[in-house]
Amino acid sequence: MNDITIKKPPVGLAVFALVGPSFVWAAEYIGSGEVILATRTGAILGTTILWAIVLGVFLKFWIGMSGARYTVCTGEGMIDMFDRIGPFHLVVWVVVVIQFVCAIFSIGAVATAAGVFVSSIVPIDTKLAVCLVTIFALAVAWSGKFNVLKIVMSVFVLIIVLGVIYVAGHVFPGFGEFLRSLSFGIPEVPDWAVPMLKGSKNPWKEILPLLGWGAGGFASQVWYTYWVLGAGYGAAAGRGYGRPADVPTLRGMSREAAEKIKGWCRVLYVDASLAMVIGIVVTAAFFIAGAGVLGPQQLAPEGNEVAFTLSKVFADRWGPVGGFLFILAGTAALISTSTGQLAGWPRLLADSFRICLPRFANKFSWKTQFRFFLLFFFCTNMVIVFFFEKSPVVLVKVSAIFEGLLLTPLQAIWVAIGLFVVMPKMLSKDAARILKPSWIFAVGLIIAFLVFGYFCVFQIPSALFGN
Repeated sequence: MNDITIKKPPVGLAVFALVGPSFVWAAEYIGSGEVILATRTGAILGTTILWAIVLGVFLKFWIGMSGARYTVCTGEGMIDMFDRIGPFHLVVWVVVVIQFVCAIFSIGAVATAAGVFVSSIVPIDTKLAVCLVTIFALAVAWSGKFNVLKIVMSVFVLIIVLGVIYVAGHVFPGFGEFLRSLSFGIPEVPDWAVPMLKGSKNPWKEILPLLGWGAGGFASQVWYTYWVLGAGYGAAAGRGYGRPADVPTLRGMSREAAEKIKGWCRVLYVDASLAMVIGIVVTAAFFIAGAGVLGPQQLAPEGNEVAFTLSKVFADRWGPVGGFLFILAGTAALISTSTGQLAGWPRLLADSFRICLPRFANKFSWKTQFRFFLLFFFCTNMVIVFFFEKSPVVLVKVSAIFEGLLLTPLQAIWVAIGLFVVMPKMLSKDAARILKPSWIFAVGLIIAFLVFGYFCVFQIPSALFGN
């Protein structure tokens, strides 16, 4: 790899001109977890558990950024990294089996919720709204062009931020209560909300889904490596999708090329940090809005009346403008998530099938596989909307737990192995020394493994099967 292959990284304020993957990442994961789950959890449990939002987003930030750092240094995405861990494509097989099922229900859950919100703004049938949302998302994702995705998602992020912060600012609880909400308290479920939890008083039934889809689930962290590939940071420049790293070239990387890639890593840190800040602020804003507006009225979003309930309450409080801005922000968040999912999951599955089923990959090009999965998910959405139209909250909560939490502890460990064990063996000695990740990445990934592992082992069984 010569110096010409790696572009000179920007410095100073010029870094912000190349920020882009963060907007796609944030717009993709700011969706049902924020609009529905954060608002609902805030209404039921109050601001006491704001810590869950900060903790969940912060820990997943380390997973996503660490995986993307690997991509900047090697030019391949997270799925190819997983393939270098263990024999017989074992890790990728685990991912593809679980994610294939999760993708069907998660995409359907978000599209269904988005359809409910769209139909609350435009007087059309919910089923038709789901079809329109899916067609729009499919059209944006079909081209596979990162620049198209970046522009569309950036607009959505702007609408989301303006709308929800307007609402949350009016019900901000004050800095004293805000600081107390970061103290890891676990409140009791109020009596009025017990019927919504089917008679349970277990607060983890509400907290776990919020943790699961705060900053997205397992797939969102994989997708961030795709958005970095699309942006062409460091060794990802010109690589495109669906290709493993050129290891022989990496092993010949010069010091000069490695120093340039190190500069691109700093660009990545700014980009990923921006996504984290956007995620925490927006999720907290939806959460505070639910606690400040819905909680006192003993209301929580559920069923297919979720958008109508939210719109009515906020409109009653601040008139048509307040209600419309909140619903507009929610609609933008859900459509952007639906678009990001249809851009991300087909990439993840196309990569997984390329690795696990090479005959399938040899028969069809990567783009053909990508578009095949796009059409497949369009069809599954149409099926789900007819069977689960009246249960968007249930769909979202189940999807959040299974897609957002179950594989996340393993993902943290796999990424750590990829970054600290696999990557150095792919680089020249000089490049490996220059691009050696800081110990802080190991700390962040280990803490993420321990925290999410605790939730998976101790709290998920209780929430799913306990009272």
